[in-house]
Amino acid sequence: LKRAVPQLVKTMKVFEGTVAYYKHESESVKGPMEFGIFVPPGGATEKYPTLFYLSGLTCSPANCIEKGHAFQAAAEHGIMLVFPDTSPREPTIEGDRDSWDFGVAASFYVNATESKWAKNYQMSTYVSEELPEVIRENFPFNGKMSLTGHSMGGHGALTTYLRNPGKYESVSAFSPICNPINCPWGQKAFNGYLGPNTESWREWDATELMKEYKGPKTEILINQGTEDGFYKDQQLLPENFRDACKAANHPISLSLDEGYDHSYFFISTFMPKHIEHAAKYLKN
Repeated sequence: LKRAVPQLVKTMKVFEGTVAYYKHESESVKGPMEFGIFVPPGGATEKYPTLFYLSGLTCSPANCIEKGHAFQAAAEHGIMLVFPDTSPREPTIEGDRDSWDFGVAASFYVNATESKWAKNYQMSTYVSEELPEVIRENFPFNGKMSLTGHSMGGHGALTTYLRNPGKYESVSAFSPICNPINCPWGQKAFNGYLGPNTESWREWDATELMKEYKGPKTEILINQGTEDGFYKDQQLLPENFRDACKAANHPISLSLDEGYDHSYFFISTFMPKHIEHAAKYLKN
């Protein structure tokens, strides 16, 4: 079955490359999805490794495209960037807009098993299988990829990396939800998408996955602001993930950054460092 070609929504020149928004029909979520993509200077004359950036709760691809300050470093390193959306938005499912931390823009990048959500909320399959193929078929992608993300998207990046050993060259995250089975956000989302059997939640929790992970031991980079209200409220729990990495003898750099909050002011400050981290492995 030949996939439909993504439709261009709009395109802008930035740092001698191009950033564009596309819409396509997704097989895995059974509806239309948007994504953003940055192609470095040189365009289709060569093929590039690709860094996927997964956004957080309430966000769309536009948040990081407009506020993440990612393009200068990506252009310098010759890396394509892909910005998936945070959930399906059509067709509407009853209750999918009732709260900001569940449903639309709050998929948690899981494959839902509860019947109401299972048909459309197959976001793990979308991000790790379908979208990379769409990129491969339509853009100058050389097949090497890494992951990064923020908050819920940091959780998505870590879990996608750990669930697919060897598929990605590296992973990093900004203020990720590291241990969702032990925080209110994760418990609400997992109960809704995966049902009440908490045993099944563990396969979508980075801290739990690290205990079983058997893949390459590439250093994981995490930045976390100390003035982040969600960090203070125990929603993110990066120390739990760090402890799991230490127990598994997996290299991790967890930086607690004095005075920074949860916003794109924080993300944009450390974005070049994360792109450099990915480049180290993508360009190897």
